Amino acid sequence: MSRWLEHIVAFLVVAVWGSTFVFTKLLLLSGMTAAQIFVLRFIIAYVLLLGFSLMRRPFRLMAASVKEELLMVALGISGGSLYFLTENSAMNYTTTTNTSLIVCLCPLFAAGLISLFYKTERLRGIQIVGTLMAAVGVTVVVLNGHFVLHLSPKGDLLAFAACLCWAVYSLLMIPAGKRYDTMFITRKVFFYGLLSMVPFFMLRPGFPTMDTILQPTILGNLLFLGCIASMACFVAWNWAMKKLGAMIVTNYVYFNPVTTVLFAWLVLSEQITTYFLLGTILILLGMYLADSKHLPTKN
Repeated sequence: MSRWLEHIVAFLVVAVWGSTFVFTKLLLLSGMTAAQIFVLRFIIAYVLLLGFSLMRRPFRLMAASVKEELLMVALGISGGSLYFLTENSAMNYTTTTNTSLIVCLCPLFAAGLISLFYKTERLRGIQIVGTLMAAVGVTVVVLNGHFVLHLSPKGDLLAFAACLCWAVYSLLMIPAGKRYDTMFITRKVFFYGLLSMVPFFMLRPGFPTMDTILQPTILGNLLFLGCIASMACFVAWNWAMKKLGAMIVTNYVYFNPVTTVLFAWLVLSEQITTYFLLGTILILLGMYLADSKHLPTKN
């Protein structure tokens, strides 16, 4: 791994995303819905990012063509509204374990999808082994020795849909990253992610009052999710993806359950098991092999 900074940034983003379950859970317990939480965190992120963008020169409002603006729309839907709606809805119909396991396997989906469209991005033999090894590691960490899955077709299909959404987002980031800077792309993701939520709220109206939002605990959780987990992390993730490539950066999603368990151990005093350690080793080794362009190959 020659670009240490980019790899560290990708890992830190996943570490933050792995901790968001606590903040989201607290907001859900306060009576807010998953859709309301998504919209509020994206509004905070978009307003902040728009402010930063307005201070930069030159300021770009639109993409260079209608076709490329539609690409930004697709990024906002696949990586924003549709991804969050399918992932959060899945947990209403299936177990958290099932949802976590399926969604964290999205690098496999991304690798397959990107390989179909970009021959230069196709994984070599050792990289395929590494990706599969990391996927096994994720399975070991998430199941934690309880190798029984309670199948729920509707919930599991929604989780797979979320997985596919993130794979599409990773695919679309390849052409977008070649033409536009990270700040512009991320701002568009937030804008179209919010805009595409309008039909949802037309069908299911309802929003928390300002008195509810301004409660210190709720506001603090929303600010973390909006400022750190959304704005800062999406900018950093898209930057790392532009530098390292969609295939390599997406593999860092495998670390999501690892950081979640570590966060629960630090904050909630949950126990770390042998399965967690074994799974983490498999993920680390798999990630090393998956990013094996530095390894010698046979001519």
